Amino acid sequence: MKNSEKVRIPQSVRLFFRSLAGAAGGLALGLLICRVAGESPGKVLSVLVNSSFGSGYDFGMTLFYTAYFILAGLAVAIPFKSGLFNIGGEGQLTIGALAAAWAGVVGAGIQSHTLAILFATASAFVAGGLWGAIPGYLKARRGSHEVITTIMMNFIAAGVTSYFTLYSLKDPDSSQAETIPIPEAFQLKPFALFNGAPMGELIIALAVMTVVLHVIMRNSVWGYRLKATGENESAASTFGIPAPASWLSSMFVAGGIAGLTGLVEVLGNSHRFKIGFSADYGFVGIAVALVARGNILGILPSAFLFGVLQKGAGSLDLETDKVTRDLTYIIQGLIILGVASDGLWDWFAGFWRRRNA
Repeated sequence: MKNSEKVRIPQSVRLFFRSLAGAAGGLALGLLICRVAGESPGKVLSVLVNSSFGSGYDFGMTLFYTAYFILAGLAVAIPFKSGLFNIGGEGQLTIGALAAAWAGVVGAGIQSHTLAILFATASAFVAGGLWGAIPGYLKARRGSHEVITTIMMNFIAAGVTSYFTLYSLKDPDSSQAETIPIPEAFQLKPFALFNGAPMGELIIALAVMTVVLHVIMRNSVWGYRLKATGENESAASTFGIPAPASWLSSMFVAGGIAGLTGLVEVLGNSHRFKIGFSADYGFVGIAVALVARGNILGILPSAFLFGVLQKGAGSLDLETDKVTRDLTYIIQGLIILGVASDGLWDWFAGFWRRRNA
């Protein structure tokens, strides 16, 4: 190779390493805050690592949270391709969870485990998809801003699911605000490897689904239409790609995937719908998608990172004196800022070129 020739690194690779460096920088700043607060950064890092990987159960729970965040992140990343910002994942996953619990109640006579899982999955996906399609329709037909409508739909979803839980599907033998438990045929079986943690073949299915979605978004007509609409709505319309169709379809699919987040909870963990079960998983999905830069495959490592932070957060309250689980929220914010600091990277690159010149 001649000296004048330069090795051109693909943009996707450069963005990946930028995101990796930004995440590492955000984590380092978070640990530095621990030092300022009077806690040993090494101890905090050790607590996070041991809590997430210290045993089979711990690792299983880390993967369980990762499953939540994969789905919640995808629910944000897909509409983002078409130029929309879906903040309604929390409401969509709540509706999906209630639909999964409803499927278990009305399908109590189903004996086949496979049919039961498929029925619950279809119910959660369709319910979440229809809930997500409402702001998509309002955007397409009325020009309503999706950020406003999806936030409003979150509150409506909370009210609707509370009503049906308390007045239609309430467990008469429980004093809690929860539905009738689903039959055993609807319950996902955990791997013995994880010593009781509610994680089994689901994590494999989610990884495969993410790869399939990545291929669809890159190679299908539908994926191309979403990308064209998101990058230049006017140009896409000029070439016969209607933006309303892209908005509506992307929000339906995103809502359906968010609904599967609720399915994970009902079928894999609580085996019923409980009011307030979500620890803001839908909103964490926004952070997951931002760290992944909207890249579908990037959702996997990003969700795993946030799964580690989610699992380790509880141990910080018990094993440290100066910091609490709130530190993980600070670290999440710093990681997002680090990943989003493209301008800083460009400034360093320009400075380096000028210095070499």
